[in-house]
Amino acid sequence: MRRRTPVRQNAAAVWLVASAAALLALAPVASTVAATGDKQPIATAQKPAPAANAKSAAPTAPVVIPADVRARIVAKLPGVQASDVAVSPVPGLYEVTMGGLIAYVSADGKYLLSGNVYDLDTQVNLTASRQNSARAKALAVASESNMIVYGPANAKMTVTVFTDVDCGFCRKFHSQIADVNKAGVRVRYMFFPRTGPGTESWTKAEQVWCAADRREALTRAKKGETVKGKTCGDAAVKSQFELGSDLGVEGTPAIFTQNGDYIGGYLTPTELVQAIQESQKTAGAAR
Repeated sequence: MRRRTPVRQNAAAVWLVASAAALLALAPVASTVAATGDKQPIATAQKPAPAANAKSAAPTAPVVIPADVRARIVAKLPGVQASDVAVSPVPGLYEVTMGGLIAYVSADGKYLLSGNVYDLDTQVNLTASRQNSARAKALAVASESNMIVYGPANAKMTVTVFTDVDCGFCRKFHSQIADVNKAGVRVRYMFFPRTGPGTESWTKAEQVWCAADRREALTRAKKGETVKGKTCGDAAVKSQFELGSDLGVEGTPAIFTQNGDYIGGYLTPTELVQAIQESQKTAGAAR
């Protein structure tokens, strides 16, 4: 994949991709999946308009999750709270939000399913919208004091980018940051050293964060220059890295829109604007 530097691959991920591919083959979608592999299928089929003389359906009572079911699920998943458990589109399964990820758990709390749920009648990825909503919420509450921001506060578009100082495509993206800003996009950087804590890339991220001028230090580091300064600890880099992991970051750069859409890895300024606009359009149509 040319746009993203992978963190790791595992058998489960390969299996999920293969399963999704098989599912899509059985239920052809109306739109083309982006070359980066980050966009979800967008359904274009329109639901038939109700007849003019049709009576309004009676409101459906909300489904109540039994307390014992919620308690069992929370007990099995550390960090999950009762409010993170909801009814899923699939009878017998319950939806659990874990950071920016969505999973499905059986009522007895014994089985967990990770992957996308598709409605074969409408060809809509039901998991994607819920996942985007969870990501958007997590990004909205993240403080910009824990980010390095390029671009004015009143920019037309804003993205959050998880970056690695040593990532080649991250450096290429940052070399065009002025053009990205001119295109009306504000960039909020957070660190995601792919090699993890205690590595050279992690140390470089700490050095940039501890610099008096973080924006200038990041630009220098992206050019391969050495950044020296006081040590201020790794708490900030650690929290950024953990948030990226919670959101499902698979490689760097990882670009998220304000509505939580994971739109890709490296994109040119023009491609970035187009991807954001498409994401906004899709999010608006889903409302």
